[in-house]
Amino acid sequence: MPSVSAHVAVTLAQHVSHVFGVMGNGNAYVLDALERQTACEFVAVRHEAGGVVAADAHMRASGRIAAATSTYGAGFTNTLTPLAEAAQARVPLVLVVGDEPTPGPRPWDVDQIALASAVGVRTYTVGERDAAATVLVALEHALTHSRPVVIAVPYDVATREAGPIPELLSPRVPAPLSPAGPLADAALDRLAGALGGAKRPFLLAGRGAWLSGAGEDLGRLASRTGAVTGSTALGRGVFPETQYDLGVVGGFGAEAAMELIREADVAVVFGAGLNQFTMRFGQLFGPGTAVFQVDTAASATHPHVGGFVRGDAAVVARGLLERLGSEPTGRGWREEVDAEGLRAQAPGDELAADGRLDPRSAATRIAELLPEDRVVVSDGGHFIGWANMYWPVASPDRMMMVGTAFQSIGQGFPSVVGAAAARPESTVVLTTGDGGGLMAIADLESAIRVAGGRGMAVVWNDAAYGAEINVYGRKGLARAPMLIPEVDFAAAAEAFGGHGVVVRTLEDLEALKVWAAQDPAERPFLLLDLRVSGTVVAPYQEEILRANS
Repeated sequence: MPSVSAHVAVTLAQHVSHVFGVMGNGNAYVLDALERQTACEFVAVRHEAGGVVAADAHMRASGRIAAATSTYGAGFTNTLTPLAEAAQARVPLVLVVGDEPTPGPRPWDVDQIALASAVGVRTYTVGERDAAATVLVALEHALTHSRPVVIAVPYDVATREAGPIPELLSPRVPAPLSPAGPLADAALDRLAGALGGAKRPFLLAGRGAWLSGAGEDLGRLASRTGAVTGSTALGRGVFPETQYDLGVVGGFGAEAAMELIREADVAVVFGAGLNQFTMRFGQLFGPGTAVFQVDTAASATHPHVGGFVRGDAAVVARGLLERLGSEPTGRGWREEVDAEGLRAQAPGDELAADGRLDPRSAATRIAELLPEDRVVVSDGGHFIGWANMYWPVASPDRMMMVGTAFQSIGQGFPSVVGAAAARPESTVVLTTGDGGGLMAIADLESAIRVAGGRGMAVVWNDAAYGAEINVYGRKGLARAPMLIPEVDFAAAAEAFGGHGVVVRTLEDLEALKVWAAQDPAERPFLLLDLRVSGTVVAPYQEEILRANS
């Protein structure tokens, strides 16, 4: 007779293709059932946090929900940081964990439901009569609310007989949110009127617009109204016509492009939360810009928004196109704009004043050498500016920053695992710092093993926690706690079975050119250990410093 663990594994495997994690006492029976009774692939990582990170990155890269798993107690507490990240970034995933037995906790058990709740994650505990249904409800919650969920399997319940496993069941997910009612119609009419009469319209799209599939409709809307376009860091590539696109806005944007945005008379934001970084701490739009927001949130998310339409980005875009009619309303502003020139970033020098590599010139050269079919995953830290400013990608699901929502570091290497499993045809490129790289070093082995020759990592090695140096070092605080003895990441990559290269000059990057020209099936995982200068500060960091002072 099938066990509770079999019910969990088989039902979950009907909806996910990959499970990432570390085996332990609490999840051993679920993993046994997963291996013996399903075609779902279990991918081992070396730290429990890495399992959640990999599931997170898989979802961002593919749009398909994935699962992570860990044991109870210490295994579960190791997952809390990436769970908090997924919750704050609104990434649906499932974490299957062991839990304390039903009679009560043992000395090594903790209140896992309370801990998950503290980081904004709901727990569903399975029983011997409802395991399959509970898994389905948990999946529905994750997909409906775009949140991670925990499925807990009490230790003494895992092996109990649970009867026949139900047939395939599909989670119910709500339809896209459509504005309805007279107030919504009035708001749409007002927005259409503003866009139709604008002389210098600007459309901004975020990750929500990508998730709604609004790209083509927003492209038509931009063409109809003659709008210049831009995107958030998580929405790049949404608009199809790059010749009118200013690229990423906010702290990662080029200064000339940001100045042009301030000239817009009407700006419409689709599927973006307008956080302080996108809004350049309130300076993105000029005082004369009428700002409208389209989002599924309950209300506007920034005080500069003067008009709000609650709804799915694609649904609202189509509604605006119907109201505007078939004739172009634009006044030709976009034809006067040299978008490509405006979004160009400063090239930098080969070496900074201290003799170490200038990260700007390194980023520029790396962009020229990277495979075109790439997915970029980013850890958190000062260095995030370089990839976001200099490495263009084709669409939002090809650039993900796992960790930035929760302001964490150390989630880079396991991100490669999830992205590589989701996009095996593409080259996965990690950008990480030495601080975060050391924190996640156990899963460098996982990245090399899973991605192989379709994976590479760029470590921005400045022998310091750069963000802390740039903020607290400037304030005169003791720098010793902010420094890291220079680590040879290239040697670490070699030890784990990859190929590492120490990069001190731009000429050393020829190793990337040689690697990119090889057959991915024949080449090893590549790690570039960039010995960069800490004296070159990313513009977004300077912006933060100005705002804080």
